[in-house]
Amino acid sequence: MPQVDLHIHSNYSDGKFSPKELVEKAVNIGLKVMAISDHDSVDGIPSAVDAAKAYPQLTFIPGVEISTDVPNGEIHVLGYFIDYNNPELLSTLLRMRESRVERARKMVNKLASLGIKVEWERVLQIAQGSSVGRPHIAQAMQEKGYISSFKEAFNKYIGRNGPAYVERGKMTPAEAVKLIIKSGGLAVFAHPITYKDYETAIIDMVTAGLVGVEAYYNNSTVEDIRKILSLADKYNLVPTGGSDYHGIEATEVQMGGVEVPLSSAERLIALVKETK
Repeated sequence: MPQVDLHIHSNYSDGKFSPKELVEKAVNIGLKVMAISDHDSVDGIPSAVDAAKAYPQLTFIPGVEISTDVPNGEIHVLGYFIDYNNPELLSTLLRMRESRVERARKMVNKLASLGIKVEWERVLQIAQGSSVGRPHIAQAMQEKGYISSFKEAFNKYIGRNGPAYVERGKMTPAEAVKLIIKSGGLAVFAHPITYKDYETAIIDMVTAGLVGVEAYYNNSTVEDIRKILSLADKYNLVPTGGSDYHGIEATEVQMGGVEVPLSSAERLIALVKETK
């Protein structure tokens, strides 16, 4: 039975379910520890915290996933135990979400120039007032039959090397780590296996205050996990993990679908207690 999932998205970014629904799902599958880590948003955290109060057997960790840019790719940084009312955090995330909206609009325009006609209004409807992201565009594309899966949308059109890709507002990984620390949180390198030169990135972020690295992640191979665990040991980082659950596609890894040791969450909890 799964016990820990530290990477879950709600409908406040690009997930399908509300924070309350996610908390209830976590309880139903027997999770002991969960974190909601929406993209560049903490707006769903208060309702999740309230919902979790009804389930003393569940430890809820407030989180965020901050998108950053590097010369040859994109790195995401997870923040756990953040003060989700921190003014600097909130103002920075707001600027980033505004940048995401402008970026998404430009992507829709680029798709139109490629003959892929999706309505901007429909993308906003799918987002339901949350932080607009590429999955919302992919869903609009799928509805109109241009693609058969979200993976196809990213691989062919809106992934980093796709013809409709658009850059967004810049923040470096080190800056994201420092922002998380200023917000009272712990910074963790999200899904490093998706980034080519992840050890160099780890070294840079450790200097800024990184404390963890996501070793257990959806579709990771045994070898992937072994490599990240080795680096976690080398740089004295907590190996964390999660499903990156969005609830949008039936084929995606489900909440609790990644085997994350309870010790990972326990080490994070112990570490945050040391810093308070």
